Amino acid sequence: MIDAAILPAIHARLAAALATPPIRYRPLIIDGTALGWLDDARAARLVPFRTEFRITKESIALAESLRDCEWRSAAFADVTQALREKGEFPAWRDELYAVARTFGATPAMFIERGAARWFGVRTWAAHANGIVRQGNDWQLWFARRSPAKGIDPGRLDNLVGGGITAGSRVDETLVREAWEEAGIGADVARRARPVGAVHVRRTLPDGLQRETIFVHDLVLAPDFVPANQDGEAVEHRLVDLDEAARLIAVDHGADEVTVDASLVVLDFLLRSGSIAPDAKEYLALEALRYIGAHSAS
Repeated sequence: MIDAAILPAIHARLAAALATPPIRYRPLIIDGTALGWLDDARAARLVPFRTEFRITKESIALAESLRDCEWRSAAFADVTQALREKGEFPAWRDELYAVARTFGATPAMFIERGAARWFGVRTWAAHANGIVRQGNDWQLWFARRSPAKGIDPGRLDNLVGGGITAGSRVDETLVREAWEEAGIGADVARRARPVGAVHVRRTLPDGLQRETIFVHDLVLAPDFVPANQDGEAVEHRLVDLDEAARLIAVDHGADEVTVDASLVVLDFLLRSGSIAPDAKEYLALEALRYIGAHSAS
């Protein structure tokens, strides 16, 4: 059981990171539905795109003339390219995300991955806890992100995690990311057990992150050693659950864990019974996993 003394720090850090954004956001309306959220500064940068958007003090609506997925996607490709030329996106990926009300629903349009947070659209990702069992004790693998990453450079992260691009499935994303990030073969990665989802909502330099993470548990052999394949992780660390709890409470410095990964680890600690249910912070920690399921407000 995790020492309850660390729980207030975990809650304080994650509650602050996931708090309602302190600035105003306007909904991005596509075909009558709010599918994105933009702050006033970004809304102002869309004013020159009068053909594509109808901007008021209350909302930003995609022009009704853009009536189907193909037209909307083409219009957004033009808009995002123009904004890119002005330096708006720190991490252009040349990958597409589907913009839809729910995962797997018919997309309203497609958008460049690196622009998704700028427009505040909901994204989806697949993460895995890399778990090692030593007798009756559990250990978790962490990866350190490359200092060259555009977001959260150098911070600790889950062993496996990545965004789900348009047309991809959750399981195939996890298998791909397991190899690229940790050198885990497909035969092992397919053993990962889906255990639910957590939801992130936070303000970042490149916009509003609204992401649902499909969480998996992947039990690994005690002698397994991660080997990054794509240059996006520069270190790996295997820790016991007390140390995992300490890490997700750290709010600055070299041991800070990304908010996304911290939620995934917290979810594991709760599900594994490592946090006593009669702990004062238990229900508050439980609730943190779902704050980001709601809108920007």
